[in-house]
Amino acid sequence: MEKKKYKLCLEVLHRFAKAGILKDIILIGSWCVYFYKEYFYGVYVVPPIRTRDIDFLVPLPPRIKKKTDVPGILSDLGFVIEFVGSKGYLRLGHPDLIVEFLVPERGKGLDKPYPLPQIGMNAQPLRFLDFLAKNTIEINVEGMRVKLPHPIAYALHKLIISGRRAKKEKALKDRDQALMLLHHVLKHEKTDKIRKIFLTMPKKWQDKILRALKALDEEEILAVLSA
Repeated sequence: MEKKKYKLCLEVLHRFAKAGILKDIILIGSWCVYFYKEYFYGVYVVPPIRTRDIDFLVPLPPRIKKKTDVPGILSDLGFVIEFVGSKGYLRLGHPDLIVEFLVPERGKGLDKPYPLPQIGMNAQPLRFLDFLAKNTIEINVEGMRVKLPHPIAYALHKLIISGRRAKKEKALKDRDQALMLLHHVLKHEKTDKIRKIFLTMPKKWQDKILRALKALDEEEILAVLSA
């Protein structure tokens, strides 16, 4: 099943690259943890693929110029449009994967989907995503340039949202992913990079992260962030 999901994920990326939209979106969510193997080349233990969701962040304002029918270019793979909840959010469902688009939520927020007519979809606005959009890396995947959040930004973001999760299982998953990546970065990157990205966060976010790490007795990470 994992090989099947991975192959399908690659095909989605290939089709987005061919359509000219891959360069204007950022792959976020748990698939990042898998693809960080391309960033930490040779020193990274690749985790199993446990998620169906492929989440793409569209920075605001959208930079997508080329009009693309995303549901259309994925339909022959078995993806169908699904409506989520009562507000009209769209996603593309498949027995093995779900493709969804997200945008940063700003100000008072939107109580409805953000329209993306350029790609024939809409997006769900979520808090804290601007932070990911401002801290990205590019990796090579099968000849494609794919944008991901920097692993440090991804980990810090996960620590923030883990405290807001209603479901304990998802909160623990977010926390475990965050700690795994931060400890990996501590071993293989300069620690000042962690602190530099941390200090770009609003003070309230920083305080939440520090409290969470103290509660978990993560003294090594705390020492870096508090240096």
